[in-house]
Amino acid sequence: MTKTVVAVALHARFKDIVTAMGRWNVTAVPVLDGEGRVVGIVSEADLLRKEELRGTEQVATDRSPDAAARAEAVRAEDLMSAPPVTIRAAATLPHAARLMARRHVKRLPVVDGRGYLKGIVSRADLLKVFLRADDDIAADVRDALDRLFAGSGPEVSVRDGVVTLGGAVGDSSLVPLARRLAQAVEGVVVVRCEIGAPSGEIGAPSGATTDAAAPS
Repeated sequence: MTKTVVAVALHARFKDIVTAMGRWNVTAVPVLDGEGRVVGIVSEADLLRKEELRGTEQVATDRSPDAAARAEAVRAEDLMSAPPVTIRAAATLPHAARLMARRHVKRLPVVDGRGYLKGIVSRADLLKVFLRADDDIAADVRDALDRLFAGSGPEVSVRDGVVTLGGAVGDSSLVPLARRLAQAVEGVVVVRCEIGAPSGEIGAPSGATTDAAAPS
């Protein structure tokens, strides 16, 4: 997450919000109450909606109450989308990604248990994890699988974020779990499983390949 966050107060005026967004090159700002809790978000879409309504030929009496209020809004408390969609700092990146997709938002304020702002997670933050070095990803995958297989896990290689699990393992029933553990490592794009059954065991043929894609 990004810990330095541009936020505005409930009473912030329209022009001040636009100025803050332009100065800090952001497309949305959390709105905080007097104690610093996140109570809403004002995005470019919220601001542009006001301009859209102002330009319509409909008279105020023909608009819905909400549309009329938006057209006349000048402060953050009237412009913001509320309640805000937020996330806790301990949440995983896959959880953040799923929440963004499900709620159709581009960013999530990060809050503590009392709703106080701690940071913000954007789509760009979620993509940064895929810039991890292959060696770092491989080390984390090996560590996870060594615990599962008591130090006798499969061979691990990583190239451009693609993890390949190879060789043979003593207990082939653990292979599906090994694939899931590898996929859970941050920065993994996809897992290719080429683990063969140990000699004398009936199982997946050597060289069989299955892929597990990065979670959305």
